[in-house]
Amino acid sequence: MKLLYLICCVSLAVLARAEEKALENVFHDASSKFASKMLYEVAKINTEKSFAISPFSVLTPLALLSIAARDTTRDELWEAIGTNDDNSTKEIFTLVNDRVKSLKGVTVKMASKIYLALNYDVYTDFGVGRWDSFGSELQNIDFDQNVKAAQEVNTWVEKQTNNHIKDIVSADDVDLYTRALLVDVFYFKGQWKDQFEKSLTSEKDFHVNNKDTKKVSMMYRRGNYKFTESSLLKSQVIEIPYKDREASLVVVLPRDIEGIKDVQEILKDPTVLQNTRKQMYEAGVELYLPKFQIETTTDLKDVLQKMNVTKIFSDHLCRLDYLIRVRGNMYIAKALQKASFEVDEGTSAAVDHLDLLSIVGGRPYVFIANRPFIFYVLEGNNIILNGEYYA
Repeated sequence: MKLLYLICCVSLAVLARAEEKALENVFHDASSKFASKMLYEVAKINTEKSFAISPFSVLTPLALLSIAARDTTRDELWEAIGTNDDNSTKEIFTLVNDRVKSLKGVTVKMASKIYLALNYDVYTDFGVGRWDSFGSELQNIDFDQNVKAAQEVNTWVEKQTNNHIKDIVSADDVDLYTRALLVDVFYFKGQWKDQFEKSLTSEKDFHVNNKDTKKVSMMYRRGNYKFTESSLLKSQVIEIPYKDREASLVVVLPRDIEGIKDVQEILKDPTVLQNTRKQMYEAGVELYLPKFQIETTTDLKDVLQKMNVTKIFSDHLCRLDYLIRVRGNMYIAKALQKASFEVDEGTSAAVDHLDLLSIVGGRPYVFIANRPFIFYVLEGNNIILNGEYYA
């Protein structure tokens, strides 16, 4: 009997893991497509500007809204997030949200909230056990008092991010005609698995384009990294692990100073990054990487509409029947994300760890990020933040 019980337990565990893996694969495929599209659209808005966005964080409120949506509004949201029913949506986003929030060796602060006008009665009966699982919130607010409303939203954002992110909205962003406001924030800073030595950071030239240069604080470290020279991307690609290796930073560095636009076009295909990472190998590298902090506010309404997520923003087409009790022309009037990403040497002033391969394994590769590049922060294989750096 004990043996039979043990076999049953093992079998259930195997089935549970198989189901979890299937959900992870669904999310990975959908989020990769979504992240590629979003990076491309936001890059077009921020021409020759540094920016950071979290496509992962945007997917969460879209998933929540899909639970509340019906008809073509729901179908459009399902297409964006890669699911086709409420149960799988809840299971997938509960799984991935919990995992990202529990990442070791990094600081992640993410939160989303939908503010509704006072005259809309939130359908809390439907929301019990549904809204909470997404880590998103719903709240009524008096948009007529636009200054007070903006202050309330900004205070909530500061509290959720331990004061790392501030002033996501202004009084001009809302008025008495505003029905719903979607706010999304994401802050990321990680400790490297192998930290940079602060004494080796120095001022170097950064080529913004073929004509202009800026001075940046350039970090340096010689060590072992996953690396490749991609002929398809016409770039060097390096993966830098964070502490505990649960997250990593991937940098795609075009060979040409003004090569980033060509790389953007190629990376519209999400399989390119995936296949490039499969080609990477452990190698000794002399790594030069700028020390920087990027904070970006993105108009999600504008970007999502360009990505064919349109109906939740339309007063005529939006169907969010389970968001409020009384059917009416409820739609999202404005949607904003503020993302903050920080890269520095780490917490230690000196490093006492050396990689033998980089010393005795022959001449190391040289990776000098002194021109515009594209970056991705990964949780495992999933993109949780990406952007571009122009100094």
